[in-house]
Amino acid sequence: MTESAPLDAQPSFADLLDDERLVRALADVGYESPSPIQAEAIPPLLAGHDIIGMAQTGTGKTAAFALPILSGIDVTNPHTQAMVLAPTRELALQVAEAFASYAKHLPGLNVVPVYGGAGYTEQLAALRKGAHVVVGTPGRVIDHLERGRLDLTTISYLVLDEADEMLKMGFADDVERILRDTPTTKQVALFSATMPSTIRRLASQYLTDPVEVKVHAKTVTAKNVRQRWLLVPHFRKLDALARFLEVEPHEGVIVFVRTKQVTEELAEQLRAYGHTAQAINGDLVQAQRERAVNALKNGSLDILVATDVAARGLDVDRVSHVVNYDIPHDPEAYVHRIGRTGRAGRSGDAVLFVTPRERRLLGVIERTTGQPVTPMDIPTAEQVNARRVEQFEEAITDALATKDVHMFRGLVSKYAESTGVDPIDVAAALAVRAHEGRSFLLEAKDDIVLSERDRGRDRADRSERPERPQRPTPDGMAVYRLAVGKRQRVTPKSIMGALANEGGLGRADFGNISIRFDHSLVELPDPLPSGTESKLSRTRIGGELIQLERDRGARRSGSSSAPRHAGGGRSWDNKGPVRSARTPRRRKG
Repeated sequence: MTESAPLDAQPSFADLLDDERLVRALADVGYESPSPIQAEAIPPLLAGHDIIGMAQTGTGKTAAFALPILSGIDVTNPHTQAMVLAPTRELALQVAEAFASYAKHLPGLNVVPVYGGAGYTEQLAALRKGAHVVVGTPGRVIDHLERGRLDLTTISYLVLDEADEMLKMGFADDVERILRDTPTTKQVALFSATMPSTIRRLASQYLTDPVEVKVHAKTVTAKNVRQRWLLVPHFRKLDALARFLEVEPHEGVIVFVRTKQVTEELAEQLRAYGHTAQAINGDLVQAQRERAVNALKNGSLDILVATDVAARGLDVDRVSHVVNYDIPHDPEAYVHRIGRTGRAGRSGDAVLFVTPRERRLLGVIERTTGQPVTPMDIPTAEQVNARRVEQFEEAITDALATKDVHMFRGLVSKYAESTGVDPIDVAAALAVRAHEGRSFLLEAKDDIVLSERDRGRDRADRSERPERPQRPTPDGMAVYRLAVGKRQRVTPKSIMGALANEGGLGRADFGNISIRFDHSLVELPDPLPSGTESKLSRTRIGGELIQLERDRGARRSGSSSAPRHAGGGRSWDNKGPVRSARTPRRRKG
């Protein structure tokens, strides 16, 4: 593979594209100059090369592959000429809409999205009429292939968009099944935010001498997105979110949680607080999902409560804030989440809720993104009250400008004259009625504060305590590092099974096993039996090469090495879980 050289000067779309109709369409949608991934990917694609594009969400990769494809489509040929595979229905729809907007001045070009969660009838009718470009999710594409409604033997272009997400979601077999139904002469573009070994294997098997283009780490998170975090007890997260939404000026908000059940519960709770909120998750039918997204776009809805998968592909310029209500365990999920704000050159805000037990995950996110996340405080009762008073005064000012104020002035005056009640007291009574008996102002005792225990845990997570004593590695053992961990969902059982089967090791050969986020540490015999290390170098767990090697970060204890346990991974030996030694807790007083 080759990697394209960085461009010295920023080209224009007119420099990259020969078709003036495409350049005009780009101007119509407000594109002024190519993004880095577009500038690097479009020339090799136009030249007929296969490419691997490494780029995060929001970098403009859709145009990077759509424009070269549209340059080569023959609208007089009714057969399908391009296929784009995407991991989710939202992304498939987004890509299809992008193709349609770029093809605005290409009359007769048909783009058909096919995805699960929607009826077959409309999709079958569109395919019968002829689709030059089909954009689909793997499962629904296979359904149409097996029904004989989709023919991919005629395609000249194939795109795998967000390939890593497709494989994470379990579509590996479906993707390969689709690839086998396509001609070997097609041009392939593979786009992925990360490049694990499974993607490399797919590329080596189905791409021919691909050019590799990259958008480097500096674009991992947008500079126009302000990133902040707040420390909050788990049982006060809802209160903290409600206060944040009251005090922080915002437009559209996406609140990310981990489970479908929580999307429904939190959306209902936010509605009880007076917000317009809607849950979006995998249980919603497509029509409901589209209504929710459109409501967020047009301003009739302010808050979407979403899971990661449900929100992929959402592209709503109006989103001013992304709130990570549940902190993601995968830093890449965090990057994808905050990519939902700060779109189209606008500024955005990303807020991360962190409980004291999750403080370590914040450090993982900061190291992965290479950017600090600024701490913020939970709004106090005083700040919330100040905002409520301000809104109350604004509501009065707005009401005074309406025509109905004259009628109500007469009614209030009449009531005051007949009862002798001060008109100010009448107005106050009407304000009480408007709030339906709810407390208007908070009390200082309602402030959200961390307990001393939680504060102590947070200080400990900031490494303000001595490092814990390390478990010494037994004599005759050494610590080995495997390039798989929690991120690949490995377990002690899968590690022991793979190493035993491939390396000829027995149960007694295993010592402590510590599974971390992106790697694992295993105690094995020192030295390993002859030929074992060579065999294990080719071993895979869950499709990932384990890349076995001595752990260079290990400490030495006499002649033995000991793994570092500061990462908080769970440790096992060949009998089960092992508790790391702990510093004795000081007694109070």
